[in-house]
Amino acid sequence: MVDVILPVLDEEAALPALLGRMPDGHRPIVVDNGSTDGSAAVAQAAGALVVAEPARGFGAACWRGLRAASAEVVCFMDADGSLDPRDLPLVSAAVTDGTADLVLGARRASAGAWPVHARLANRLLARELRRRGGVVVTDLGPMRAARREALLALGVADRRFGWPLEMVLRAARAGWRIEEVPVPYAPRIGRSKVTGTVRGTARAVRDMARVLT
Repeated sequence: MVDVILPVLDEEAALPALLGRMPDGHRPIVVDNGSTDGSAAVAQAAGALVVAEPARGFGAACWRGLRAASAEVVCFMDADGSLDPRDLPLVSAAVTDGTADLVLGARRASAGAWPVHARLANRLLARELRRRGGVVVTDLGPMRAARREALLALGVADRRFGWPLEMVLRAARAGWRIEEVPVPYAPRIGRSKVTGTVRGTARAVRDMARVLT
């Protein structure tokens, strides 16, 4: 069994299809981070474990989901419909069989899926991660897998948008084996609250820059 942590903020429209595609052996844990739509009810109706994290922040939601998980291996992914949960076994396989400690899904975007400003920001952050941490990655992919106990012990402290970068940086410094696998990336369902807007991307970059310093 693999637990799949899904940070959620107003993703009512995307959740039914996403949860309906969850592969066998992968349990969805939806972390409701203050939704004002019907996200929590939709997730419960689809059979997901739903937990609430009232403190706003992507990292806060991920941390709450990690503490709610019980499987040996956990995955994280966005819940906006841009990633297909049927690709999760590709990401978790190397962690499950013990050949990698952290696997990132490197996004291969279809037309219109990844705004130019968000793609450029991601490229710059990946370059800084290679320069400062010696980690050769092309994408700080939101679909990723690792062992739960090891992640808890890693001590990722950021509770905002610096969480994904800090996880990779700490993992590299701890000597983890880090790999990438390509995953398709489609246009999200509904309105973007972060990287789909210039303001949201700037906020995420600001949080990640703070982690790098």
